[in-house]
Amino acid sequence: MQIYYLILYFFTYGLLGWCTEVAYAAVKEGKFVNRGFLNGPICPIYGVGVSTVLLFLTPLSDNLPVLYIASTVLVTVLEGLTGYFMDRIFHHKWWDYSKQPLNIGGYVCLIFSLVWGVACVAIVRVIHPVIYKMLSVIPFMLGIIVITVLTGILSADLYVTASGILKFNRQLDAMEKIAGELRELSDKLGESIYENVMETMEIKEEGRKRLEEKTEESKERLEEYREELKRRYEELAGQRSRMVRRLVHAFPKMESRQHRVILEELKMKIRDRF
Repeated sequence: MQIYYLILYFFTYGLLGWCTEVAYAAVKEGKFVNRGFLNGPICPIYGVGVSTVLLFLTPLSDNLPVLYIASTVLVTVLEGLTGYFMDRIFHHKWWDYSKQPLNIGGYVCLIFSLVWGVACVAIVRVIHPVIYKMLSVIPFMLGIIVITVLTGILSADLYVTASGILKFNRQLDAMEKIAGELRELSDKLGESIYENVMETMEIKEEGRKRLEEKTEESKERLEEYREELKRRYEELAGQRSRMVRRLVHAFPKMESRQHRVILEELKMKIRDRF
């Protein structure tokens, strides 16, 4: 039964966490923003975090100082590990506390850890007893059905989101490659112009004309290739799925470890358009 309730806690607090994030965004930005990593109304990190706190720290509920300290440490570790592994798996940092004092790698910081500690104390001592009474009313078989359905939906959502992010990473890789080719092409064009100018200054009039013609042809070919690269780059930049737009709005401080400049460019275009 403990596993049964832990799973129910995961979905319940994942939903409540999503509602909290949406409410915070609504107050801050004056509009609805789906602040979850997934498409559905759930923030798994809240579900995992609160379920873990309830599993290990409920016996400490009568000792307020110990409960607060243990909650702060536990939630900080969970948030740090989640941020770190999401960064390594998807090559993006989804939130960034780098500008906050006493942060660790931008994944966690003291101020938010202290806030999470207060929230966990409130959940353990005030909110969870009410949630438990509500969940205990649900018939066991109905609860199993609900868990099965929600797990299937969550798994599908996770698959779609992960696939979309990996596809987006491939798009960033292609854009980075084109940007590199454009830089290399510009360097070659500049070097070609310099070399041809120096050679033109050293040869006779007739040879100079032939060299100028060849130089012009070479420049035209390079310009055509550069324009083609620019067209391909802009075409890739325009391929912004609904999920990517949602993630940019949900995680405004999202950073890419491999494509920082290009991602910032795409984020600006998405924000300007919406």
